Amino acid sequence: MNDSTAPRATSRTWAATVTDRECGVTVARTVYTVTLTRTPAGIEATVNGEACEVARAVGILQAAHTVTLTAEVLAPAPIGKPRAAKLHRLMAHAGVPSGEHYGFAGAALDRPVYSLAGLTEDEARQVWGFLRATFPSAARAA
Repeated sequence: MNDSTAPRATSRTWAATVTDRECGVTVARTVYTVTLTRTPAGIEATVNGEACEVARAVGILQAAHTVTLTAEVLAPAPIGKPRAAKLHRLMAHAGVPSGEHYGFAGAALDRPVYSLAGLTEDEARQVWGFLRATFPSAARAA
């Protein structure tokens, strides 16, 4: 399911048990702790607490006979389309031209904004505060 309002995981950690067999006989079992973390630079991986190539970490997960999710860090959920529409209406009522809503939000957050629906609750509040500070009439319109 691709629900844009569902929070995305920024990090997941698994316990992965890899069983080595020779001629059908178990000769070793190794438990790895594998963590994949989403960063602005891309996905980073650790195995047993040490940084490694993502391909190695994914290979361990694929080769494991048992994989158990042990930890997960979720990003804050986005506000979604209904709240974004309200924020668009508030900006328009305050006098921000419709073609400048994303630029306005970007100025409030000091980063590019491509969708108001993708803002977190804290970011939406920051944009709302910037709108009230820039256009005092906006507070009366809410």
